[in-house]
Amino acid sequence: MVTLLETDAVLKRGFAALAKVDPVMARLAAEGVTPQLRKRPPGFEGLAWIVVGQQVSTASATAIWGRLRAILEPATPEVFLGMSDGSLRAAGLSAGKVRTLRAVATEIIEGQLPLDNLHDYSADEAHSLLTRVKGIGPWTADVYLLFCLGHPDAFPSGDLAVQEAARLAYGLQQRPDAKALNALAERWQPWRGVAAKVLWAYYQVAKAREGAPA
Repeated sequence: MVTLLETDAVLKRGFAALAKVDPVMARLAAEGVTPQLRKRPPGFEGLAWIVVGQQVSTASATAIWGRLRAILEPATPEVFLGMSDGSLRAAGLSAGKVRTLRAVATEIIEGQLPLDNLHDYSADEAHSLLTRVKGIGPWTADVYLLFCLGHPDAFPSGDLAVQEAARLAYGLQQRPDAKALNALAERWQPWRGVAAKVLWAYYQVAKAREGAPA
């Protein structure tokens, strides 16, 4: 079983480990870059929250989630499957997100998606279990593993902010794609999730220096 990112102490320990194997991470630490813990509840509710937020603004996601939670009580797979498509669409869910969350709920109930036990798997194994569910892509899987489960090695290599932060921190000529970033991240195992949090924090600092909104 891995040590989950549940406390700031674990986050700091991971950052210190990264600084020992990567001079750039050591420089960011010396510059005072501070990653944030930022956790959300795990389980079906946490994954549903991430799906709701896909490809919409933060404000829209917050509004939709508020309407959904008002009718989804408790927020369990069983209750979700018992709701009509009309009620879910009225809350603001697209047809695609309704299908995705129904697939997630079904796989949890049938025991095909061990959402409550993903911490027993490596980040790559847990990622594969999530992405085999229709509608769950790599970004959604990695964000769930990192922010809901607190898996220290989950790495959202497709996140544009992480890619841009890596370009700036490592002085790359162009923003690395997911494949290139995964190659760079090999040195960070088993703390790739902490590295992602460091890069997100550095992205905020870099954008603030440029005077642009983060």
